[in-house]
Amino acid sequence: MVVEQNGNHYDADQIQVLEGLEAVRKRPGMYIGSTGSRGLHHLVFEVVDNSIDEALAGFCENITVTIEPGQIITVQDDGRGIPVAEQKTLKKPAVEVVLTVLHAGGKFGGEGYKVSGGLHGVGVSVVNALSEWLEVRVMRDGNIYEIRFERGKTVKPLHVVGKTKKTGTIVSFKADSQIFETLNYQFDILAQRLRELAFLNKGINITLEDRRTEEKQKEVYKYSGGIKSFVEYLNKNKDTLHKKVIYLEQKQEDVSDLEVALQFHSGYNELIFSFANNIRTHEGGTHEVGFKMALTRLFNDYARKNNLLKDNESNISGEDIREGLTAVINVKLLEPQFEGQTKTKLGNTEMRGRVDSFLYEELGTFFEENPSIAKRLIEKSINAARAREAARKARELARRKNALEISSLPGKLADCSSRDPAMSELYLVEGDSAGGSAKQGRDRRFQAILPLRGKIINVEKARLDRILANEEIRTIITALGAGVATDLDVSRARYHKIIIMTDADVDGAHIRTLLLTFFFRYMQPLIQAGYIYIAQPPLYKISKRQKEYYVYTDDQLERLLQEIGREGTTLQRYKGLGEMNPEQLWSTTMDPEKRTLLQVTMEDAMSADEMFTILMGDKVEPRRDFIEKYAKQVRNLDI
Repeated sequence: MVVEQNGNHYDADQIQVLEGLEAVRKRPGMYIGSTGSRGLHHLVFEVVDNSIDEALAGFCENITVTIEPGQIITVQDDGRGIPVAEQKTLKKPAVEVVLTVLHAGGKFGGEGYKVSGGLHGVGVSVVNALSEWLEVRVMRDGNIYEIRFERGKTVKPLHVVGKTKKTGTIVSFKADSQIFETLNYQFDILAQRLRELAFLNKGINITLEDRRTEEKQKEVYKYSGGIKSFVEYLNKNKDTLHKKVIYLEQKQEDVSDLEVALQFHSGYNELIFSFANNIRTHEGGTHEVGFKMALTRLFNDYARKNNLLKDNESNISGEDIREGLTAVINVKLLEPQFEGQTKTKLGNTEMRGRVDSFLYEELGTFFEENPSIAKRLIEKSINAARAREAARKARELARRKNALEISSLPGKLADCSSRDPAMSELYLVEGDSAGGSAKQGRDRRFQAILPLRGKIINVEKARLDRILANEEIRTIITALGAGVATDLDVSRARYHKIIIMTDADVDGAHIRTLLLTFFFRYMQPLIQAGYIYIAQPPLYKISKRQKEYYVYTDDQLERLLQEIGREGTTLQRYKGLGEMNPEQLWSTTMDPEKRTLLQVTMEDAMSADEMFTILMGDKVEPRRDFIEKYAKQVRNLDI
């Protein structure tokens, strides 16, 4: 570990003040991203990050996060406790400075922490500013201290409330309803990040408990295997090509720690998670570039040296080598350089060369010691390269064919007259019957209709060459005009609303899931851009005294029947879109003034990958477990 314990030396002198805490309540989005659910959960992570910094410094082993009744959060750790002595610059207790002054903390060269994720130091002070109230209990120097704040202002100064032999910090807060759109914490969102932190910091014990209901929920995360356990967790529903995860690490005193865990599986999707100082680097960075460079160089060098690649054959591309790869890259640096306030891309230039040379050497040694595994992985890469070449030829053939035709758009596409992608919508409609109704009912100025015959191929179980051979997939790709996989360019998309409209039955749900799997695996930037939507056709039509009502859920149905009375009502349950005439389809599902659309977003790539693997992958057992677990929550079941 890089971190020095500095002889337990962490006191008020190490809290450095950079500037005051002013505009946080006026512009909370600048500090936590949003005032919606994401920003709300971010408050918890900011407080937890302080406890994790104590763990990185070697002083904390246990962290407990509790959701109390009334949406109150309590975070407790057994670290050294936030310093309570007077901070010299502001003549206030250090704990008060940390919680009321922006950019105040032990992370700015004051020797409090060597390695820290909270680089910008806005963390707990921002949480304080955006909370209705916040209380801190500090245990250190034999005393228990308490201080209370309301909307960032100190209302009960620091005072001693008892004696103790323990050390640590307890932070309790309630987010401010004047700031946040919702105060409802989701257990799964908190669990995902806390589990991630436990993987990244091996041996630390993190407990998450939900006390809001009688059925209390509690999970404990502790992984002695660290990121090795992380890769095992990510691959638990996949058929792996080698039993043991390859784990490599390098420690350099006073520079940085570097560890990599990787394992290949028989699937076709690449999953790389990179971290710097516990911060997920979504946009990658120098450590990820170095990893990819080393992998590509090593595979090609080994393949040529062992005659797995002939002299007349071109090198295997990095994309083909990483097919079926699950990897976690974790670095801890003294002076991390993140590009942008969001801290999603690592910019330390020295990490590229360091990761490259380290991985090439260490993984090269592993290949020499395990030639059968090396051969299996390289053969898979060569097969992927051949399949990719076949897919490229199929795309070229399609392009040439389109160039010879008068129109390059699919024949069954009823396009809109607008040529402005921001105004244009494409409905992917299940079946020709519903497609016919949609074509007649639409607004031709901006709504295009593409009817789909039957179910598209399950892309989770096929390579790109087989996927591109599927006529329905090719039709969707051509209609969208943005390309596919590595050729995809969001700026070329012909529509900025792509709406999946399927029947409200089991087949419709399956077709919708197949389409979402395709978009997630091969057109993910369209999801990230917010272009993918799901239409919400009505479930029921209720007629009474020549009046018609459309309802979209069972709860709405119950409320309506109580309001208008059950006597003399006629109830129709819609199974298919084709049961509606064009006017009904327009007014209930397609009219922008009245319709309900669900936008498909991707908050958590790891959970999304796991879900598509369970639902659409080869293994039956995880799918059966999922069905058994959630069977009672089914809303609409066709028997």
